[in-house]
Amino acid sequence: MPTPDLPPVVSPTPEVDNSKRDFFKKTATLSAAAALMALVPPGVRSGAWAAGSDAPEKTDVKIGFIPLTDCASIVMASVKGFDKKYGITITPSKEASWAGVRDKLSNGELDAAHVLYGLIYGLQLGVGGTKKDMAVLMNLNHNGQAITLNNQLKAKGVTDGAGLAKLVKAEPKEWTFAQTFPTGTHAMWLYYWMATYGIDPFKEVKVITVPPPQMVANMRVDKMDGYCVGEPWNARAIHDKIGFTAATSQDIWTDHPEKVLGTTLEFVQRYPNTTRAMIAAILDASKYIDTMTNRSETARIISGKAYVNTDFDVIEDRMLGQYDNGIGKKWQDANYMKFFNDGKVNFPYLSDGMWFLTQHKRWGLLKEHPDYLAVAKSVNQIKLYKEAATMTKTPIPKSEMRTSKLIDGVVWDGKNPKAYADGFKIKA
Repeated sequence: MPTPDLPPVVSPTPEVDNSKRDFFKKTATLSAAAALMALVPPGVRSGAWAAGSDAPEKTDVKIGFIPLTDCASIVMASVKGFDKKYGITITPSKEASWAGVRDKLSNGELDAAHVLYGLIYGLQLGVGGTKKDMAVLMNLNHNGQAITLNNQLKAKGVTDGAGLAKLVKAEPKEWTFAQTFPTGTHAMWLYYWMATYGIDPFKEVKVITVPPPQMVANMRVDKMDGYCVGEPWNARAIHDKIGFTAATSQDIWTDHPEKVLGTTLEFVQRYPNTTRAMIAAILDASKYIDTMTNRSETARIISGKAYVNTDFDVIEDRMLGQYDNGIGKKWQDANYMKFFNDGKVNFPYLSDGMWFLTQHKRWGLLKEHPDYLAVAKSVNQIKLYKEAATMTKTPIPKSEMRTSKLIDGVVWDGKNPKAYADGFKIKA
């Protein structure tokens, strides 16, 4: 039989060959990318934040903390696995002092830290450490610090700021008080409180720096008349019967900014997705802690040796807002330490950062007025925070500034920081 005619065999042109190769190459690339993204938790895949992918550039992060109650959101983000949801593993690193945290942040030994708000701003402007561009990622807590005075002062009739001022002026001597870091929050609360009652903290008393966990031991051996520190070291002094609470920090400024999640600007620029994931994980931990039924569990976990290393009940009472000042007054404080409060705690308000700069200028740590707003905008990473807040469904305030009235009746709104800083009667 005759062989049927077959179509001629035609060799493909180079153009057709290249087109096929491109197609298969692109298909393989897309398949690989899809497989990789399938490994990334859904919370992280919620938006394409950088270069087409929001996967963390660095998955293991070391976050420093000082043994204080307000390290809780760092610890709980790790212990409860909120970090894994966003594709990272947080390793909390217990540190001995704020100076140590400062140095390890600066040299990269720590990726980030639970850190004093004013410490970050001090580094940014080169006071309290070598100047370095820094970043505030979020606020970790409001309230929950205090000023403790020793029982010898109580024996002299001192129970509050007014009584202390009267004694200091009546009996001039080297009255000694401690704070935890020269540009930090505790120094600013102590100075503000003293000045409100007419005490010049740089002329009428001596102020020293002591790491938080060492406060109680130093007071026990009579090295200081009082101190300002975070919990649980105020409650611990009462528990050990060596001191009493003269004022809480929420008495000085209700819902004040306190610790922040801080890092270097270099870290943020190099690892933006990792940074966002850290914020998101700690926002989730903050929500968890602010559910009151989770507070006792949180207190028990952070009381362990790896974290705060003190008695559970010394931490728990004030975490629940149950206050006893050690000299006969007990109350339920509505302004106890808050970690979330519907997102109001965590937003890095520009006015909060600016306030610390006004106090650094007030007390002579800064010789000249900085550009308050420009510094705050460069340090506080609001864009990244908002992205993390969106990922976690955390409410975002309408304004990047807020208004507060402090213990002396003076209102702070961030509108005229130079006049505010210069307007105090007692200043350096």
